[in-house]
Amino acid sequence: MRLFVGLLALVPVAGHAETHDVRMLTRGETGAMIYEPAYLEIAPGDTVRFLPAQRGHNAASIPEMLPEGADRFIGQIDEEIAVIFEVEGRYGIKCSPHYAMGMVMIVDVGEVDGAAPLPDGLPDRARERMSDLLGR
Repeated sequence: MRLFVGLLALVPVAGHAETHDVRMLTRGETGAMIYEPAYLEIAPGDTVRFLPAQRGHNAASIPEMLPEGADRFIGQIDEEIAVIFEVEGRYGIKCSPHYAMGMVMIVDVGEVDGAAPLPDGLPDRARERMSDLLGR
């Protein structure tokens, strides 16, 4: 019995992954064409559920803001999707039809270089909203 208990002590305990809900909105507390919340800091292995709280939106990764080794994703319009974020880094998320209107969010997974610049080629409104989210 002692040996069994001793062996159990050597087995690593998996951390509890969390699920974070993000609402996709045409209008919310902070303005038009937004995700609520628009910024998340999460741990590797956590899940983000994108909820179509109002019609006409989706969630998709921004290819220029995808950490190396992470998989792209794109949800359908008005589709609830759940994405597990395994790779550390900064992810840019967009609503495909409202990207140019600045409907974006940022998900920071694990340790992230907060000073990393935003990539070139973002629509002006998306760049402005992301800069606001990052306090730049």
